[in-house]
Amino acid sequence: MSTADPAAHLMNTYGRLPMTVSHGQGVYVWDTSGRKYVDALAGIAVNTLGHNHPRLVPALQDQVSKIMHSCNYYHIPLQQQLADKLVELSGMSNVFFCNSGLEANEAALKMARKFGHGKGIDKPEIVVYDKAFHGRSIATLSATGNEKIQQGFGPLVEGFIRVPMNDIAAIEKATAHNPNVVAVFFEAIQGEGGINPMSADYLRAVRKLCDERDWLLMIDEVQCGIGRTGQWFAHQWAGIQADVMPLAKGLGSGVPIGAVVAGPKAAGIFQPGNHGTTFGGNPLAMRAGVETLRIMEEDGLLENASRVGAYLKNGFQRELGHVPGFKEIRGNGLMIGIDLDRPCGPLMGQALQAGLLLSVTADSVIRLLPALIMTEKEADEVIAILVPLVKTFLADSAKA
Repeated sequence: MSTADPAAHLMNTYGRLPMTVSHGQGVYVWDTSGRKYVDALAGIAVNTLGHNHPRLVPALQDQVSKIMHSCNYYHIPLQQQLADKLVELSGMSNVFFCNSGLEANEAALKMARKFGHGKGIDKPEIVVYDKAFHGRSIATLSATGNEKIQQGFGPLVEGFIRVPMNDIAAIEKATAHNPNVVAVFFEAIQGEGGINPMSADYLRAVRKLCDERDWLLMIDEVQCGIGRTGQWFAHQWAGIQADVMPLAKGLGSGVPIGAVVAGPKAAGIFQPGNHGTTFGGNPLAMRAGVETLRIMEEDGLLENASRVGAYLKNGFQRELGHVPGFKEIRGNGLMIGIDLDRPCGPLMGQALQAGLLLSVTADSVIRLLPALIMTEKEADEVIAILVPLVKTFLADSAKA
């Protein structure tokens, strides 16, 4: 193997770990040296069906042999097919397709502003949240609640009002006597912010507030949607419906895709010329979305996410609940955060060396986002590798 830097001509935007991926199968990946790893990250909640799925791959190969891309001057039947399914699963009205979560969130922000202008509001304002993450474009970065990643990119976009999670009094106070508010925008479970769920009671209260004040309720389901929590969309646990719902990540099982689903209040906001995309809704991405949702239904993957997620949480609670330095486990289904009382970034590299892929977010939260096909036996492997690492890390860092 060459000793040359494998990223010599890539911009230095990622703090990469010392592993080069070769291929994957199910919930496992192999590096170029032939070493096997349990993948508990799934490309950051992307590989819904795992790697090299026996029904997804042939479907994509079939689509590649037909047509991968045309453009949105023409009708693309697979767009309608996927839109029909997303409307059925969400109870909403229509869909705009794009290529990523950032693009979906950017479109949602544009929809909110146009909704406001339609009501005669010249400077629309959107409520957003502490610790939120919505992307790294200038607008989505401005909506994000993380000063660290905003540094160096000012001036940020105006028109955002920031509030804490799960505090209805705070949003009422922050928006009092402000006629420019047009929308509330949040993740049902914050991902990058540390696996922080909005409570069901809070979700219902914000839905009620939006109805009373004629605001759009915009729920970013990019990371927590597509069955990851055991419901198709995480906010459905509260029995509510969004007005605007950005999707991406798991919808294509690895093929880049994004979508904005709109309910009745938002379905007519975009008209021809208001928004668009070259690659969005291309036949290959649409086929990936159609097949992903079909396989998820056929194989009962929502139920599997709930069952295996509970199994993992119970296992970690049993093994770590009494350990000094362990705070709590958060999340739902196969979106799990293990919160420690100290920064634990080194665990990413230690887990890699032990044969496990995971991430650390918000400095002190171990984030697990495995494929929704994971079995309890495979979950046992994750527990067996990770628990000793966490115990050793906490013990050693306590001595330091």
